[in-house]
Order: sequence, then structure tokens, then C-alpha cells
Amino acid sequence: MSKIKRIVLDVLKPHEPSMIRMNQELSDLRDVESVNTTLYEVDEKVENIKITLVGKDIDYGQVKEKIEGLGGSVHSVDEVVSGKELIDNKKTPQDK
Repeated sequence: MSKIKRIVLDVLKPHEPSMIRMNQELSDLRDVESVNTTLYEVDEKVENIKITLVGKDIDYGQVKEKIEGLGGSVHSVDEVVSGKELIDNKKTPQDK
């Protein structure tokens, strides 16, 4: 089975722990090389963030478990890249 090289998640999390702590905890997971976390929306009790993880063989189950252990929930998996190398999306005429 192909290994996951990049995964992008839409996550809902409480204000605590901070985005910084969540990012650090995720970057400590086995086979995760880097993590990018972007804040999209803040509510009274929660934050909506996008998390991008890059690595050699990312274990989605382990990532999801870590996010849930920190009080967050994965709303959707927005992108997955697997195979021998990373592919970056290119704009097509249909994209606006």
C-alpha cells in the first residue's frame, strides 16, 4: 500500500490547547517531517484550523487520535498525497 506523504485536514478545536501546542504535538509523531497550521475562524469556544502534515509515511489513525486527545475533531480530509513523490496541485481552466 502506498505511503501517505501529505495530508490536509479541516479541524475544529477548543481555544486550549493553543495552535502552537497542537502543532508541536503533531510534529513529534513518528514519520511526520513538518506541520503547518493555519487559523481560519474563531468562535467564542472553538477555532477552525487547517492542518497540513508532510512526511514519509504518515499514519492517519495516529494523527486523528492525537488531535482528538487534544480536544479537537477532524471535520474533513481535504487532500491526501501518496506515492513516490509529492505532487503540487496546478490551476486548471475550471478553477476560479
